[in-house]
Amino acid sequence: MAADKPVPPARPLNAPPPRRFLPSTASLRALETLDRLGSATAAANELNLSQSAVSRQLQTLEAQLGVALILRRGRRMLLTPEAAGYAAEIRSALQKITQATLKLTVNPAGGSLDLAILPTFGMRWLVPRLPDFARRHPEVTINLSTRIKPFNFGAEPFDAAIHFGNRDWPGTAAVTLKTEAVVAVCSPELLQTRPPRAAQDLLNLPLLHIETRPEAWRAWFAAHDITAEIVTGTIYDQFSTITQAALHGLGVALLPDYLAEQDLATGRLVMAWGGATRMPGAYQLVWPLEKARDPALIKFREWLATQAEDEDPLPR
Repeated sequence: MAADKPVPPARPLNAPPPRRFLPSTASLRALETLDRLGSATAAANELNLSQSAVSRQLQTLEAQLGVALILRRGRRMLLTPEAAGYAAEIRSALQKITQATLKLTVNPAGGSLDLAILPTFGMRWLVPRLPDFARRHPEVTINLSTRIKPFNFGAEPFDAAIHFGNRDWPGTAAVTLKTEAVVAVCSPELLQTRPPRAAQDLLNLPLLHIETRPEAWRAWFAAHDITAEIVTGTIYDQFSTITQAALHGLGVALLPDYLAEQDLATGRLVMAWGGATRMPGAYQLVWPLEKARDPALIKFREWLATQAEDEDPLPR
C-alpha cells in the first residue's frame, strides 16, 4: 500500500498573498500607461523611460504572472483583451494608492475628505456652513469637486458625495440633508400670449428640463392631479443654465424655490402656475460602505447631521 502523501500545512488566513500576485509598481505602471496612451513611445515619454525599459518591465510582468499580456506587431505593442481588463483594474488601484499617499502627506494628523458636490447646492448650502466645520475640526481638510451625476466610487477617488435622489446607490450608506420644493417659473413675456388658466395649460408651453431631475415635470404635474405620460422639452445640465434659459423666454423651468426667490422678487421671473411644490427625493450625503470608519468622514458626517434640518432656510 502506497504511503500517504504529506499534506502541506494550511495557509494562515492573514498571510500575505503569494509574491507572484503582487507585481512591482513599476511593471504595473508600465502596463497601465501603455493601455491608457496606446503606444510604447507615449508610455515611455510619460514614465521618463526608454522604450526598451518599458518593454522589459512588461516582459517581467508576463513572466511573473505566467500570462501573455502583449501582442507584438513589429515594433508596436498592444495589450490582449484580458490584459486591457486587468489594466483597468490596476488603474483604479493605482489611483487609490496615489490618493491615500496624498492624504497622508498633506495632512498626516487629521486626515482629509475628498467630497463630490452638486455645483449649485454645494455652493449655496454647504460652502457657507463649512467655516463652522473648520472651526470645530481644524485638523480635517475638505477637498471639493463638482459632479452632476452619480458615479462609481470605485472608479473615482472620492470618500463621499452630496447628491440628489433616493437611497438607491448600491454599496453605499447615506444621510438625508434636505428635501426640495420647486416653483414653475418663466419670463413675464412668455405668459403674455398664452397665459395659463390651469396647471394643465403648462403642457402647451415649452418646458425646460434639468438633466439631474428627468422625472421632475411628471412629478410636478402629478402633484397637481394631472397625469402627464409624455413631457417634452429641452434639457439643461445645471440650474445656472436652465435659469438663464427661463430668463430669456425659452420656456418654463422648475427651480428650487430658494434659487428663484431673487429673480421673482425683481420681476425678472414670474410664477407660471401655483406655488412651491414638494418633490420626491432629497439631497443626501452618500459614502461607500468601505469608507464608513474613516475618521475624517465620521467627523464630517456627525457635524453635517447637525446641519440637516429640513426647515432650516438655505443661505441666500
